Amino acid sequence: MSKEFTVKLIAPLAVSASILAAAFMMSSAPPPAHADIPATPTNQQLPVQGGVPSLAPMLKPVMPAIVNISVTGEVEVHNPLMDDPFFRRFFNAPDQPQEREFQSVGSGVIVDAGKGYVITNNHVVKDAKEIKVRLNDDREFDAKLVGRDEGTDVAVLQIKADNLTALPLGDSDSLQVGDFVVAIGSPYNLRQTVTSGIVSALGRTGISDGLGDFIQTDASINPGNSGGALVNLKGELVGVPSMIYSQSGGNVGIGFAIPVNLVHTIMTQLIDHGSVERGHIGIVGGQEVTPELAKALNLPSNRGALVGRVLPKSPADKAGIKAGDLIVEANGKPIIDFGQLRSLVGLMRVGDKVDLKLYRDGKPKDVSVKIGKDDKTETASISKDVSPRLAGATFAPLDEETANAADVDSGVVVKDVQPNSAAANVGLRPGDIIIAINRQPIESLEQFNKLVAGKGQLLLQLRRGPGALFLILQ
Repeated sequence: MSKEFTVKLIAPLAVSASILAAAFMMSSAPPPAHADIPATPTNQQLPVQGGVPSLAPMLKPVMPAIVNISVTGEVEVHNPLMDDPFFRRFFNAPDQPQEREFQSVGSGVIVDAGKGYVITNNHVVKDAKEIKVRLNDDREFDAKLVGRDEGTDVAVLQIKADNLTALPLGDSDSLQVGDFVVAIGSPYNLRQTVTSGIVSALGRTGISDGLGDFIQTDASINPGNSGGALVNLKGELVGVPSMIYSQSGGNVGIGFAIPVNLVHTIMTQLIDHGSVERGHIGIVGGQEVTPELAKALNLPSNRGALVGRVLPKSPADKAGIKAGDLIVEANGKPIIDFGQLRSLVGLMRVGDKVDLKLYRDGKPKDVSVKIGKDDKTETASISKDVSPRLAGATFAPLDEETANAADVDSGVVVKDVQPNSAAANVGLRPGDIIIAINRQPIESLEQFNKLVAGKGQLLLQLRRGPGALFLILQ
């Protein structure tokens, strides 16, 4: 029987009443670098202390920049039966979600000593009501959440403290497979834990729903390492550990870190604006290009991003991209699959242009597409004055990922529903996709607002998970 492996976020370690502490002693001195091989950023010699190879000289100035993060928050306890408004009415059950308190721990890195900026993973601080940062010298501070980005799993915190040490940022684009790296963090709440390994692979995509590619490493990474540091032998931050590939949830030698160049880009936007303005061009990926499919579509290769659908009135639609096109290059960079293209476009600035090389009916074609704004961060709350029947709900335009997952071309997404609100009482739930009102397809948030503001009966056509349903608003 084959074993199933899963990719998991390194979930912040839950704190229980008692912690089982175990110490494991392992020693293996790596061989010294060959005397004839010069030390370069991609072929670094191991530091030497006392005449033997040691990482200690590099780690001494690095360790004070690595912090422990503890989080307290609340999460909703969801009862799927309460999704059905008829069930609630039949049993006279109140539409009031229950919440439970949680505590967890993770890691972080000080990147600006003067302003107190600390970077970590979004999933470490998600749903947090209180965040505390504990330094290497055991000082502890309340942290302010500057901003977080779920798409790249990056978050920025800020603390008010003196005598901080920041970790210098390296260049993740200069990394090569085989480079030595060190992971530092708080696995299982064991603070200031150091593990070593190499860069196992670069440019890993398609291992999560998020954007960006990942550094793969065999340096031991476990729950609690999230948000910590992946450091090169020059003592520079080159990545932020975020996920592991595991059957059991523990380390098996396959960990993933967010490249520091991507972290720096996201961090700058979060500090400047509090959020990230995501780019998009409006295409939805198709299936994997097999040799048989490439032959049937007269494509020159089975490597590239196959366009499954083009969203109406999107930048790709305006540029003339069509379903069945195979995009093989973006801004001169070869595109292997759709995930790589989605990450590249999603991290570009709105208004920039991306030059695409594609094949259609076996013929090459060059297309220039202006990056548009991914409106999934744009929301609109419906007030009682606009539509009393939907008051308490927040809606957002349909984004590419949601459209692809739900197999719809247009609509608006229910982002949030306040408990005991009018919208909750009629049966709306976060995640619902409203695709039509009174049988009229919804093409934009603006059109949706106009339709719900009208008087008379409203017939809402919804997609909820794999199913579909209608709601009548009198």
